[in-house]
Amino acid sequence: MNLYNFRKGSLLLAVCLLCRCLPAGAQEGAADSLSLQATEHPCATDGTHRLGLREVLVPTAVFGASACFVAGDWAIRQKQRVQDALSAGGRHKFRADDYSQYAPFVVAYGLDFCGVPAKHGLKDRTLIFALSYATMGVLVNAMKWSFREKRPDTEARNSFPSGHTATAFMGASLLYREYRDVSPWIGYAGYAVAAATGYLRIYNNRHYLNDVLAGACVGILSTRLAYWLYPKIFRKSGCRSTQKPVLAGMPYYADGGMGMNLCLLF
Repeated sequence: MNLYNFRKGSLLLAVCLLCRCLPAGAQEGAADSLSLQATEHPCATDGTHRLGLREVLVPTAVFGASACFVAGDWAIRQKQRVQDALSAGGRHKFRADDYSQYAPFVVAYGLDFCGVPAKHGLKDRTLIFALSYATMGVLVNAMKWSFREKRPDTEARNSFPSGHTATAFMGASLLYREYRDVSPWIGYAGYAVAAATGYLRIYNNRHYLNDVLAGACVGILSTRLAYWLYPKIFRKSGCRSTQKPVLAGMPYYADGGMGMNLCLLF
């Protein structure tokens, strides 16, 4: 190949590289180019599986502030004052919180069965739910064992944080992430149910306010960690952002000779 053909071939390769950066519609206009482009799952690029700094710092800060009220004479007096104002003192029990904690999970699957599309398919969603629940369970039980805060109605020292509230907010966060593209109000309704569950834990004199706030933070963090970890653990899932190599080629004809310029793009 002479210098002219070499330069022309280099130019054609540059065009191939440029096509890699163009939108799909522009690439389709190159009739002579050959490409094998991998199609990514939408959630691989829309931020669903990203973990922002604010998403971690805010719940962590609230959890830390709640933990400050576990011990100390002044802290105990303040949380008991709030408890007396919000709870029924154990005189009236309303057991709906034992069931409402699971309501967001039921809705997340129920909407899908009713034809409302979720962000992930059934398999991916179930694995994410399981990862969230496992993360939440480990965190809640580790905190209960570490802080050993006495419950307001018994001598049991497993009050901090609230497991019911953590479960409810974990489910609400999952519901929001799966259906926010359909309507964010679906997720907001889940958070409302989770907040009601937390209040009932106080009303039934099973937890203090700081237990409920900490449980909400643990539930939200567990969900966000699960979405972030899922494509890293399950590498074959459709949620993993991976661009497979693309083979692009363009034929040329010059000075009575013909050939094909090929480039492999990663």
